[in-house]
Amino acid sequence: MKTVEHVILENLLYNDEYSRRVVPFLKDEYFPNRIEKILYQTISQFILKYNNLPTKEAVVIDIDKSKSTTEDEYKGVIELMDTLEKKDKLPDFDWLITETEEFCKDKAVYNAIMESIHIIDGKSSTKTENAIPSILSEALAVSFDTNIGHDYIEDSDERYDFYHKVEKRVPFDLDFFNTITNGGTPQKTLNIVMAGTGVGKSLFMCHHAANCLTQNLNVLYITCEMAEERIAERIDANLMDITMDNLKDLPKQMYDSKLNTKTAGITGKLIIKEYPTATANSNHFRILLDELNIKKKFKPDIIFIDYLNICASARLKNGGNINTYQYVKSIAEELRGMAVEYNVPVWSATQTNRTGFSSSDVGLEDTSESFGLPATADFMVALIATEELDEQNQVLVKQLKNRYNDTVVNRKFILGINRAKMKLSDVKRDEQQGLVQSNQTIASTLGSGFNGENFEDKFKVDKTSKDKFTNWNI
Repeated sequence: MKTVEHVILENLLYNDEYSRRVVPFLKDEYFPNRIEKILYQTISQFILKYNNLPTKEAVVIDIDKSKSTTEDEYKGVIELMDTLEKKDKLPDFDWLITETEEFCKDKAVYNAIMESIHIIDGKSSTKTENAIPSILSEALAVSFDTNIGHDYIEDSDERYDFYHKVEKRVPFDLDFFNTITNGGTPQKTLNIVMAGTGVGKSLFMCHHAANCLTQNLNVLYITCEMAEERIAERIDANLMDITMDNLKDLPKQMYDSKLNTKTAGITGKLIIKEYPTATANSNHFRILLDELNIKKKFKPDIIFIDYLNICASARLKNGGNINTYQYVKSIAEELRGMAVEYNVPVWSATQTNRTGFSSSDVGLEDTSESFGLPATADFMVALIATEELDEQNQVLVKQLKNRYNDTVVNRKFILGINRAKMKLSDVKRDEQQGLVQSNQTIASTLGSGFNGENFEDKFKVDKTSKDKFTNWNI
């Protein structure tokens, strides 16, 4: 009686269409029997090398030349091939593909369970128990991808519809940020704000979290640095427009009154969850998301993680042969994968290195610990503080990476910052002038109605002419 493995091997030898379809998805590890594994390896290597099916003679010669095959294994492969026959009528192709896909899924899950047991027994030197959920998830996700690509000519209608599809985004309450992101942060993205210590990374995320809540969005704020109450305090100060010092002096009745006034009519929720520094990874966050969905029917529209560098990796164990480049890049990839899996934008932060901390023109090269982070992120901006800006209660924003728009346009811009109230704000247009290499344009979202013309050119217009103001909607 032939097994599924025998049917697969038989069709790999004699069914060209089938072989080309399944070879990219089959793996050596799916064949635990040593004889079957040797035959599969020999056939697949021939197909990949020569782009054609091997003959029995070619398989025999290749196995005979192999130095890793024993005499008994050689005889076993010959006997196995004698049972594999070329059929006059091939099996139904769809049935064959379905059975092969089920075979791959079953073997992947079985191997994942065995690897998990191996990790639990402490026999893995590179993976911890935190990697088990990820291993099982990957095994359960095994499938034959039926999509063979986008046909440039035939699929033009689909492409046109994609161009005009309104993508769901989470907007800002800051004009320039809406401009450089084309209206807000898209779903399935990893977005990073970079700054030195004390410049305003957490302030930015708390401000944006408060803004998202007022848009009736569900917000999840994960903190690995500060206590849950400290994050809530900052959001209180932002929403109530009150300094954190005065917040502490508010009588309970007045506090309740202000909070009720600011949250009246808000249908979204804000959940703040604290994890110890350097202990939580994307798998912990996934468990949290699943529990929130089950217990509170809460699904976030946006996630903030404060901050990326003090998270842990689910795949790699820190220390040993793992350097910071690999480790931080792994964390970034895992968080971006989580953003894709849960269909939300993820915001996080990172520090500048020592050079960047004292620089007034931060670049991607000033990212601390790992350049793999900006390589993975979809959007990245730097917050820059100087003594002159601090005196004006302002902060400089510089685009570092942007998959949503052109980083050359609006490369730099100024925001107002109120550290006591944990708020950011737009500033007057004339305060943007003088920025070197900023290439600013006026945002179409500005209340003044400017529509994207170059900033400096706009203000060179003769403003005494009423006709020239007509199209400005001022």
